[in-house]
Amino acid sequence: MPATRLFRTELTKTLALACPIVAGQVGQMLMGLIDTIMVGQVGTSSLAAAAFANCIVSVAFVFGIGILTSVGVLVSRVHGAGMDQHKQVILCSAIWLAATIGVLLATVITLAQPWLSIFRQPQAVLTLAKPFIAILSWSLVPALVFISSKVFSEALSKPLAPALIMYLGVALNVFLNWVLIFGNLGAPALGLVGAGYATLIARIATMTATLAFCLYVTGSGLSILLPGLLSLPTIKSLLRIGLPAGFQLLSEVGAFAFAAVLMGWIGTAALAAHQIAITCAATTFMFPLGIAQAVGVRIGQTVGAGTHELVRVIGFGGLCLSGSMMLVFAVVYATLGHSIANGFDRDTAVVDLTSSLLLVAGLFQIADGVQVTAMGGLRGLADVRAPMILAFVFYWLCAIPIGYTAAFVFRAGAVGIWAGLAAGLFLAAITLTTRFWLLTRPGKRFEVILPAEGSKLL
Repeated sequence: MPATRLFRTELTKTLALACPIVAGQVGQMLMGLIDTIMVGQVGTSSLAAAAFANCIVSVAFVFGIGILTSVGVLVSRVHGAGMDQHKQVILCSAIWLAATIGVLLATVITLAQPWLSIFRQPQAVLTLAKPFIAILSWSLVPALVFISSKVFSEALSKPLAPALIMYLGVALNVFLNWVLIFGNLGAPALGLVGAGYATLIARIATMTATLAFCLYVTGSGLSILLPGLLSLPTIKSLLRIGLPAGFQLLSEVGAFAFAAVLMGWIGTAALAAHQIAITCAATTFMFPLGIAQAVGVRIGQTVGAGTHELVRVIGFGGLCLSGSMMLVFAVVYATLGHSIANGFDRDTAVVDLTSSLLLVAGLFQIADGVQVTAMGGLRGLADVRAPMILAFVFYWLCAIPIGYTAAFVFRAGAVGIWAGLAAGLFLAAITLTTRFWLLTRPGKRFEVILPAEGSKLL
């Protein structure tokens, strides 16, 4: 097949898989976006408290998601190799691992509540944030079980059902927010705490529905959830791939969360503007993230099937797709930033600062899309350790120091902090793309160790 036609064919396959995944990712972000909009109607202090709380909990959530990306690596390779008999063991092990991670993370966050003052946030923000964090942290348990089931389904090239379930969860969350935040249908007006309860209930519902779908797909009954099907070798494989991926994501998201802490040092308006801008940027980021997951799944299936010559074609097709899409969003943020900000908050200072941050976001959107797609390709190759180290260097030794210096030494304020984040993303995009190019040079063969007796994976 001619190279151009092959590239177009594989790009079409990636796009077909990516579209439902992207839809599901956008739905997941919509839950946070709607919370931000509805909590913003309560007041700027509640919005700032939601920003602070979400930064704390989202760091833990992303770490858990990173670990669970390993589910996709294992399942895609098993699926590509046609070894369906191991799927139930992976599903059972993944669910129990996700639930355990969720409980551990929620416990750590709960025990850390007395030390939240070290982040030097305004007292009004801390007072509002603490009860919200307490509820949100325990919603990590159903959220991570949902993620494990969702990734499992996507690795089987069945992403549509989890996406639809996610949107039903968003609709439920909107309704519960309306009831619990503002006190409708006879319920008390709980404000920010009401948003926390709404998120918890919606996450339990989406977890239950997605898990039921996975049981249906694998032809399993509820007995698959019993601990007897747990496979220690499978869990070890999940952790061996997942922990480096988790720490890699932790480095990136931790840097953005620490940026929010720095915003709090500048003032409540800066923190509120950061929350609005990061919510918008994170929502559009779901598009390349979905493409990256599709690229990772397709590369995993390709490696499992032994068709190694397609790996580079799939990877660079995804990079082109993500880069082009994020260029469009960059233009949108650069031209419509002020109008977007007005949709969240009426405070003039917050709106003006948000539009400035969205301008910076427009500049680094392309790099952000490229780096996450390159990371998805590397993860499909089970290359996770080097990217973990590189991520720490990019974000904590480059982005944060540059942002701090620009904001507080050169007095660029909130825009300076975001400029530092942009620098880290551009470095990540260049380096990770180069690594994928080197690892997938023509003629390269990838070692694949598939399940043997007793469900020993990878």
